[in-house]
Amino acid sequence: MTHNAPLSSGSLGHLGPLAEPHQRVLTTAQLRAHGVTAAELSARCRPGGPWSQLLPHVYLLHPGPPTGEERLHGALRYAAREPAPGVPVQPTGRHAYRPPYPGAVLTGLAALALYGFTGTPAPADLERVDVLVPRQRRLRSAGYVRVLRTADLPTPATVTGLPLAPVPRALADAVAELRDGAAVRRLLTEAVRDGHCEPAAVVRELTEAKLLGLPQVRDAVGSLVAEGRAIAENRLYRMVSEHGLPDPLWNVELRLPGGPRLGALDAYWPDQAVAVELDTRARHGHAEGESDEESQWSRHARKREHLERLGITVVHLTPRKLRDAMEQQAAVVRTALMAADDREPAAYVVVLPR
Repeated sequence: MTHNAPLSSGSLGHLGPLAEPHQRVLTTAQLRAHGVTAAELSARCRPGGPWSQLLPHVYLLHPGPPTGEERLHGALRYAAREPAPGVPVQPTGRHAYRPPYPGAVLTGLAALALYGFTGTPAPADLERVDVLVPRQRRLRSAGYVRVLRTADLPTPATVTGLPLAPVPRALADAVAELRDGAAVRRLLTEAVRDGHCEPAAVVRELTEAKLLGLPQVRDAVGSLVAEGRAIAENRLYRMVSEHGLPDPLWNVELRLPGGPRLGALDAYWPDQAVAVELDTRARHGHAEGESDEESQWSRHARKREHLERLGITVVHLTPRKLRDAMEQQAAVVRTALMAADDREPAAYVVVLPR
């Protein structure tokens, strides 16, 4: 076989044209399965040859540098457990085959770039690609690939045929390596502003990764929560306007006449004694014997119980419900307003601006 011959000739003829990135990056075992001998592989990878070694046991099957997508496939080829013999690496019929990468998931900046984050380098410009593998794997980082071990490999999303860690996990892995507070803030804010995930999910991952103690992360989380609340409030305004609900009093605080404060509410219909409270809580750490999230939940529950004892109906909405099921949430509020005539009159309360 001529070593400069195209891949479609000789022992690899059944692969067909190398149209897909995952076809242009193969492991030693996969090449061996296609009949490429060690001598043939060595000859093709000589200086000036048509192939090159991208990573240990991973080869690029064309001359010149790899594309960004090929670098990502190469990272996964390196980190994944080898599939069972006979697994195809070519397209099947009209549908492009998605190569399996068992036990390997892209995370960090590489995953965020594929999710469409604008604050990350393009895959071709990444100095390093982070890949999650199970903790028991004995695999070292190599070349441009950093191997991150995890006790629980997350269920990946699939983007352009590549397995990606969920956005909150990818954010935590990216933030762990960033020292620039502005860069951290941009990533976290973009995640919430562009609807990739909710603040609570991000803060939960940052907490589990023990990153909230880092100054650049702690400062950015405040901006993240504020951004999440602003987005949720805007959705609440839209819900009232677009679904024909009567205008409430916005952002008020209730208190008993001459008595204690009853708490702040995001919307309140005084004639019907119906309130809406947005749950934008995010866990910031653990207190003695009780997590901050549990403590906040206890305070919210006590406030809600107190208001309902006074005859005030409290509708509890989350940012996710408003984002994914706004019409349904509007129906819940409308039902509460319509049911006001069937309830006993609520206690008199003083309404103050928040």
